Amino acid sequence: QVQLVESGGGLVQAGGSLRLSCEASGRTFSSYATGWFRQAPGKEREFVAAISRSGGSTYYADSVKGRFTISRNNAKNTVYLQMNSVKPEDTAVYYCAAGTTYYSAKIYYTSAEYPYWGQGTQVTVSS
Repeated sequence: QVQLVESGGGLVQAGGSLRLSCEASGRTFSSYATGWFRQAPGKEREFVAAISRSGGSTYYADSVKGRFTISRNNAKNTVYLQMNSVKPEDTAVYYCAAGTTYYSAKIYYTSAEYPYWGQGTQVTVSS
């Protein structure tokens, strides 16, 4: 089992940048594929980005492709989401999620595939 704690959220102006971090407990973080999701008020939770346990494979939602970058440092048990050129529509609570996998390149795309979740961090983009 793994526990996830997000940080780095806050208020940022449109066009600015923000980096979210998700620190995991436990010594087997490298066994987990991880992802970022977000949920805006009144909307369903949506997929943002995912990364394989090795870090060699990544995948992004079309809405953030070219602006956001997911990365991980297994030695620090941390996954990151670098958010550049943010827009007001990026405003949401951002959640980190993790799921174990045997395959180093495996990526999970849906929330149902992730059994472990953080508590979320608020990102607000002002126009």
